[in-house]
Amino acid sequence: MSFLSKGRILSSSVGRLSAAQSTQAWCLNLRQTSAALPRPRSYATTLESSPKGLVLQSTDSGSPVKAELSKIWLRDNCCCAQCVNQDTLQRNFDTFAIPKDISPAEISPKSDGVDILWSDSHRSHYTWSWLSSNLQRTKHKDLSNQDDRSLWGATISSAPPEVDFASVMNRSSSKGMTELTSKIVCICCIPTMQWWKTHQKQRRYGFCFVVNSPKTPEDTEKLLESIGPIRNTHYGGFYDFIPNLALADTAYTNLALPAHTDTTYFTEPAGLQAFHLLSHTPPTNKPASEVLGGQSLLVDGFHAAETLKRESPEEFEILHKVKLPWHASGNQGVAIAPDMAYPVIEIDGDKLHRIRWNNDDRGVVPLDVDVDAWYEAARRWDEILRRKDHEYWFQLEPGRVLIFDNWRVLHGRSAFEGLRRICGAYIPRDDFISRWKLTNFPREDVIASNMQLR
Repeated sequence: MSFLSKGRILSSSVGRLSAAQSTQAWCLNLRQTSAALPRPRSYATTLESSPKGLVLQSTDSGSPVKAELSKIWLRDNCCCAQCVNQDTLQRNFDTFAIPKDISPAEISPKSDGVDILWSDSHRSHYTWSWLSSNLQRTKHKDLSNQDDRSLWGATISSAPPEVDFASVMNRSSSKGMTELTSKIVCICCIPTMQWWKTHQKQRRYGFCFVVNSPKTPEDTEKLLESIGPIRNTHYGGFYDFIPNLALADTAYTNLALPAHTDTTYFTEPAGLQAFHLLSHTPPTNKPASEVLGGQSLLVDGFHAAETLKRESPEEFEILHKVKLPWHASGNQGVAIAPDMAYPVIEIDGDKLHRIRWNNDDRGVVPLDVDVDAWYEAARRWDEILRRKDHEYWFQLEPGRVLIFDNWRVLHGRSAFEGLRRICGAYIPRDDFISRWKLTNFPREDVIASNMQLR
């Protein structure tokens, strides 16, 4: 490597860290470990002063990368113990107390990084891995790329994803939680990171059953709380209910419900949703052996969206672009609507982000769009959701907890007789994603990546 320091070029040869290692350096005190990490091959980097900042140039696999680093940006990202609380990893200083004309007085290369003496007499250390990781631009995947998720339909009934309750709740090993979260999470909803690429072939369905669960609401609640905090809404927190319309929502009836997502009327709909059937008692005039109905339905919303895009790109665009009002208005004293109108199909860049669909909670289609075109697109969407090859029907059972991604998987049920007791809850998406990250990847990698999220 070569560096410009006090008007002269200094040379140093350092190795190239792996992508996984390169994300570990944000304020994680890696000064002692980074030099010992393996260096499979070398590459050239130049750090030079310029009128606006420092120019960092790197050649990785023959592809030159150049970035001009702002002086104040570099000073602001010092992660020494004086600048960052080493326990909480929060900034420990006032960014805006940094002088506007801050500049490097001295640049000293080391084997694991570079030391900079600033004009305000503060000393900073930056690892080569951290500097390199900031040169790597995050790219979204093509919407049709299915390597990081498993789209599914009716055939998933032959082998639905499941994990054992005892494994998930085992405090001495995170294997069960790792497996559970990996089966549910959809990476295409998350900005990609370099070190995730080796994990993308895991099959991610958007739902999972937790089998051999104790048949009690108390144990179900403990299971869900092990994933993340339970979200409180106007329906309460952890729910344990029978179909008595105690709350004004069709979920509290024995009526059939078409495939839908829950809480479309929140700015951020519920991330995960869980159901555990505790009992199903037949009416007094029917024996327990008779079919009582109440089959559950799951539909992969991303599969449906891909199908719509393939069959009718124009109607896909309509459901993606036309923003609709959503509301919850059935309970006295409650009139909830999100912060703005949202489309049925939400996209982030060129990848699917979220499905928001409950025709019962939909407001009025705005008249400043082609209303007839929207209804035609919605009609096709509804038809795709109801296709037999898209529907996964099954019977909920005591001891078999269903947990699914409410941003991707739509759910419904058939009408039923008798009295069903079901418990469950919502879990915020951010908390679930945090649990997934921390049980699937090193904490240092997760924190470093979070700090560079784009």
